[in-house]
Amino acid sequence: MRSRIYDAILKKRSVNEADPLWLSQVQKNVPGLYSAHNGRHFHALAIIPFFASKSTLMEFPISWTERLTAQLGAEAEQLLTAMEDEAVTSVRLNPAKGADLTFFEKVPWHPNGYYLEERPVFTLDPMFHAGAYYVQEASSMFLREALVQSANLTAPLTVLDLCAAPGGKSTLLLSELSADSLLLANEIVPARVPALRHNLTKWGFPNYMISNHHPEDLSALEVFFDVIVVDAPCSGEGLFRKDSRAIGEWSPEHAFQCAVRQQNIMESAIPLLKPGGVLIYSTCTFNPDENEKNVAQWLEKYPLELIPLKVPESWGIKSGRYGYHFYPHRLKGEGFFLASLRNTETGHIRHKAKQINGLTKLNKSLVPTVQKWISKANDLVLFRKGNDDLVGIPENLMEQTSIIANALKKRSVGIKLGALKGGKLVPSHELSQSLVLSDDVAKMELPLEDALLFLKKEEFKVPPGSSTGWNLITYKGLGLGWVKNLQNRVNNYLPNEFRIKMDLPK
Repeated sequence: MRSRIYDAILKKRSVNEADPLWLSQVQKNVPGLYSAHNGRHFHALAIIPFFASKSTLMEFPISWTERLTAQLGAEAEQLLTAMEDEAVTSVRLNPAKGADLTFFEKVPWHPNGYYLEERPVFTLDPMFHAGAYYVQEASSMFLREALVQSANLTAPLTVLDLCAAPGGKSTLLLSELSADSLLLANEIVPARVPALRHNLTKWGFPNYMISNHHPEDLSALEVFFDVIVVDAPCSGEGLFRKDSRAIGEWSPEHAFQCAVRQQNIMESAIPLLKPGGVLIYSTCTFNPDENEKNVAQWLEKYPLELIPLKVPESWGIKSGRYGYHFYPHRLKGEGFFLASLRNTETGHIRHKAKQINGLTKLNKSLVPTVQKWISKANDLVLFRKGNDDLVGIPENLMEQTSIIANALKKRSVGIKLGALKGGKLVPSHELSQSLVLSDDVAKMELPLEDALLFLKKEEFKVPPGSSTGWNLITYKGLGLGWVKNLQNRVNNYLPNEFRIKMDLPK
């Protein structure tokens, strides 16, 4: 088996993209073959074959392999062999932004999922920054199939993604829900919220809110959600070959603690589900304590029933009594488990909509100033937040938005459109990537080299004939951010936290 470090070196990948363990092993075992170059790349000094069994470099915990053998029998050896291979790279296209990857191999269970032949440097693709696709592990994309078979996605639904960061499941949900549905993307850990917000901003859909609460804090929204997705924090066994840190963090005690935490999360989540509502539970582990045993307990304790899913045998997914297992030796994807459950209770609770605290309706005289920035197809109710900030809430989602906004303290409401300064709109970065943005705004379409310079916040060539004032920077028609074109200079309004920090290729 040719080692991945050999491949990485031939492709001149940067050191920070390689596994330090592999680098140290190569330097130790093959002295003189590789040397540092500019402190950033390792280059082959001689192109000679170098083969190594990855098993000599990756050591799995003995207690884990023993449990896996007891769990899977003869199949455990096949799984362990597969865990020695490279993790596959896959992406899911944004259906609203029109990227084309039809020349790549498709993920069987998702119409917009594709496998890549190798992992590129996504940072150097403006389409990635524009939200044209999301880099998502293929097995996780099965959420769509579970949704399609479990819920009526054409109906107006109120959906909760309870453990949402960094946003893979939330962007998938938004792609499948109707425009009359509202997603609440909740993240428990405050430090993970910025990544979630950034990914949802790039995705561009207007029908979501973000909150930062522990599950028990959502109790005011009891019997409120039609669909709840719980992609639970877990022991990460399914990611061992993708992230070597997961191996170092694993222990039987940690796995046990994860199972307890999952039980606590679900104890808070289940009461939020409407009668007849759907709850989809998933993990990225093989551990039955976190998967089947948990589901079995919830079926006993709560008014829930399993929703059977039709899964073609050719997909390689293993159907179990309590859910669906994804094993790397059976399919192209990482370890994953999913169960779809339905609330069998009857009855309902009526939640009353109220005026949203902290927002005041925009003065009618200022509405035309803002509306020229917004597509006519998008009916937004416009609000001031504080003195200057403007937000827009889809009119058809006002009731559900207000109920959630008044039930939670740490939440964002609506699309941030910008700020009013001197009676004019200073557009927000969020608006630059939103699907509500008008097609009539002035644009600068840039080629690859200049688009990357814009994203790095360095000087780029302004296209001849560009309008003065605000311009949307686009690459292949998709928005990246704003500039203000003045007579003697161009001001770049890309937020500093989103700029490219790595060196650009020469």
